[in-house]
Amino acid sequence: MSTSSQSPSAEYVVIGAGLAGSSTAWRLAQRGYEVALLERKVPAAADASSHGSARIFRYAYPDQFYTDLVVRARTAWDELEEASGSQLIAPHGSVDYGPLRNPRHLAEILANSGVEHELLSAAEARNRFNGINFDTEVLWHPGAGVLDSERSVQAMVEQAKIHGAKVETQWPVASVEATANGYKLTSSDGRTYLASKIIVTAGGWLPELLGNLPLPSGFLRSIPTMDIYQENAYHFPYRDQDPEARLAWPTYIHKDPAFKSYGLPGGRDASFRGQKVAEYMAGHRMDTASQQNGQIDPANRERVIEYVKKYLPGLEPTPYAETTCIFSATPTEDFIMDEADGITILSPCSGHGAKFGPLLGELAADLATGARETPELFRLASHAKAMA
Repeated sequence: MSTSSQSPSAEYVVIGAGLAGSSTAWRLAQRGYEVALLERKVPAAADASSHGSARIFRYAYPDQFYTDLVVRARTAWDELEEASGSQLIAPHGSVDYGPLRNPRHLAEILANSGVEHELLSAAEARNRFNGINFDTEVLWHPGAGVLDSERSVQAMVEQAKIHGAKVETQWPVASVEATANGYKLTSSDGRTYLASKIIVTAGGWLPELLGNLPLPSGFLRSIPTMDIYQENAYHFPYRDQDPEARLAWPTYIHKDPAFKSYGLPGGRDASFRGQKVAEYMAGHRMDTASQQNGQIDPANRERVIEYVKKYLPGLEPTPYAETTCIFSATPTEDFIMDEADGITILSPCSGHGAKFGPLLGELAADLATGARETPELFRLASHAKAMA
């Protein structure tokens, strides 16, 4: 594309350097495209969805489509781990249980995808994982683990750079306007960048950016309203601090009508000495991530403590660390991946998107370059149909 003496330029500009954005920049650069990655702060920023060292990598979904997608994602993670020389997913396995989780159905899905798994009775599971008080049949699959989100972002940013991508930090995009040859992006302090095409991976900041994108009105209206939460997460110490005992703790998802919870070994951020536990989609609801205040909800803390006392007897019921994080989701919890007029919108919804990290970039690059169609479930027409 043509360049300006004042403005740097790239064929593709990616907005947002979380897991989705860094992955997209890497995959585009890997294919030989000219790419710039613009990040409002730094990659995997502490106030965004991709920060920290502990996210669940799991295969179990009630939908065959997503489990098959995780299988593809695992291959992409293997590629990234080999390229970066780093282990990004620590093996811990996962247990799924609770009246609303339907472990037997999940087992059928995993069987169809060829994923190793085992169905256990509650008693068998308590005997194997005696720190958890299981209340139903349990699905165990050993291929799950804990994903280091921050290091994964850093690895993909580094791979993007190796393949020639430019990475601009402290570059908050305030607006985008169409030009004769593509688009001009303007930062909040007046700097500009030129692009032929744009991929927007702004996470919880997407709702406030949408109105400043030159997209067709019909396309904008079809983007579903996103739920943005400031979630609360707590780290509870293991009663048994023996290294082997700590390593034996799995990730878990427990869905009960009264309380939906997930947990996982805490990772670097919590010195590996406890389980990270949270209540699912129970945080402060916001219109956009810029409204977060980073304050823990005391009522939520008490609910999670009571949950730990009842269901996680292998933990000390007093958290030694706590944090907030941004959680975004569409009404169906399906991802958004669609394009109009050279602008691709990618929102993998942080509630369950992290595990697909390096695959998301492949899918977004396919769509943005016209190489392949994106999965129909992610297109806006599918969202509209689901909500009709």
